[in-house]
Amino acid sequence: MERKFKVTVDGKPYEVIVEDVSEVGTNLYPSPGLRANIVTTAPAAAAATAAPANAATGADELPSPLSGVIVEIAVSPGMSVAKGDKVIVVEAMKMKTMVSAHKSGKISSIAVAVGDGVEAGQALMVIA
Repeated sequence: MERKFKVTVDGKPYEVIVEDVSEVGTNLYPSPGLRANIVTTAPAAAAATAAPANAATGADELPSPLSGVIVEIAVSPGMSVAKGDKVIVVEAMKMKTMVSAHKSGKISSIAVAVGDGVEAGQALMVIA
């Protein structure tokens, strides 16, 4: 689904089209998957300073839905999980967000540890 927005950067308006490429599910905080494209002619300096879209993760990688700190890891490598199972808890601004498995499968690897800081879209683990 694409939506058109008007964004102002340093007093200059830009039109952007935002496409939601995340998988639709029942998770309250869906995996990040928004991509923004500038559709109007923008000065080179403004285009260079625009925030890049998060790097896409592979289909087996579970991305963090937000930036924060890992406070709990509820699974370990080799465990089987069902789509929607709690796997990680991320804390941001004193609020804890449960991250659910995006698909059923087996935990192949975990890329973070308790106490690690993560960015939105960063791969947390691989579920194959």
